[in-house]
Amino acid sequence: MGRVVPLLVLSLVLFSLVLLSPITSTATPTHPSVIIVGAGMSGIMAAKTLSDAGITNIQILEATDRIGGRMHKVPFAGINVELGANWVEGVNGNEVNPIWTLANDLNLRNFRSDYTNISANFYKHGGGLYDSSAVEEEIEKTEKVEAAGEEIVPELAENGRDDISILTLQRLLDHVPTDPVGMAVDYYTFDYEFAEPPRVTSMRNTIPLPTFSNFGEDVYFVADQRGYGSIVEHLAGHFLKTDESGNIIDSRISFNKVVREINYTDNGVTVFTEDGETYEADYVMVSVSLGVLQTHLIRFNPVLPNWKILALYQFDMAVYTKIFIKFNETFWPTGNGTEFFLYASERRGYYPIWQQFEKQYPGANVLLVTVSDEESRRIEQQSDEETKAEVMDVLREMFGKDISEATDILVPRWWSDRFFKGTFSNWPIGVSKNEYNEIRKPVGRIHFTGEHTSEHYNGYVHGAYLAARVLFFISFVYTIESDNIVLKEIFRLLCNHTCVCSS
Repeated sequence: MGRVVPLLVLSLVLFSLVLLSPITSTATPTHPSVIIVGAGMSGIMAAKTLSDAGITNIQILEATDRIGGRMHKVPFAGINVELGANWVEGVNGNEVNPIWTLANDLNLRNFRSDYTNISANFYKHGGGLYDSSAVEEEIEKTEKVEAAGEEIVPELAENGRDDISILTLQRLLDHVPTDPVGMAVDYYTFDYEFAEPPRVTSMRNTIPLPTFSNFGEDVYFVADQRGYGSIVEHLAGHFLKTDESGNIIDSRISFNKVVREINYTDNGVTVFTEDGETYEADYVMVSVSLGVLQTHLIRFNPVLPNWKILALYQFDMAVYTKIFIKFNETFWPTGNGTEFFLYASERRGYYPIWQQFEKQYPGANVLLVTVSDEESRRIEQQSDEETKAEVMDVLREMFGKDISEATDILVPRWWSDRFFKGTFSNWPIGVSKNEYNEIRKPVGRIHFTGEHTSEHYNGYVHGAYLAARVLFFISFVYTIESDNIVLKEIFRLLCNHTCVCSS
């Protein structure tokens, strides 16, 4: 796979950096070589990559009171559930997803999501199930659209300037769903994956989707009570000091440090936090979400160049909301082929995709309904009681008026959270590969990582992981050691074996 660095080349890079780097102290840095903003997957992986290379004089500044970023478990109705990332997506293919390897190393409790019987679980607005053959017909039409896209994409210009939206592709093939079943299948196929509708999403960069074509079609739901974020905690434990209980006690990471300003010159960077603290370093690695970069939470001085600002604002930060609802009893179908069911509303995207947890959380009587985009933003601005009332109305449409009332509801608000401003990035129509490279490209001594900087896996946990592990070496360590002839040759080889080199 083009994105994964060959082991031999990566080992050469690490070995050379360990030999050449003068920074090997693990003491609390008064003037760290590198400040890393954010302790999500990419931030922690960037720090680990540095540490593995012998560059340990770092300082991580995290705005919240935890590590993990958008991998975040919370207690709900007697179990821990995930507010954000929940699946290992892309498993059982020709390549091995690195997150799948980590999940197995930690023995995380997970379950393969089985969507094969979805056509038999389509509920009508007004009650009752659709005939499965009618649903299958719509699914086949959508599959033909995707197949046509796979044939068209190789013919498009490499720079992406001939790109079209998925909706445009649908129009070309005379298949723009307008009835409830068609819209529900459409949402299930595209919005459920990208958190934005077909009119927004780039065809070239999503058909075929590299995550599934490279790593495999299967997805696994993580239901481990330690949390999906325990993967990030595990990675952090490789280079940060912990106590006997595994709690991080390393002074090189500071929590509740909200970065508000980054000043940069040719000689170094100065980072200012909301609590009045000032940090100086040689470089800074910014791993905050694209949504945060599109706000004014962090001010850059001097202002980032226009090409950088334009690139950041052209890309999309989508919103994907998983709403958990607790009941005293189970009134929905259980057993094989019933894990997922859809509600085909006349209003596209209105509480469409449901999941029951008979296997994942036995006896919990919990349902999950997923919404996205405009519905997510609308729901975030109303009370949980209002959302629960809407949810109950939909459930009564599906299962009858006499079902029991929900006892608890959990509504994440990623869009409203100033530390995230959304859930994950989506590649929209109109952004070429060259423009995308500018999202990842450093500005002076400021470098950027995160799932939004992963060209082929943006929006995914493995994208965040690989972005920090691969792009980091190319754009960051190369800058630090660019005067060394040996490293120049190593990085030339590295770039030849990957497709993440910035222009």
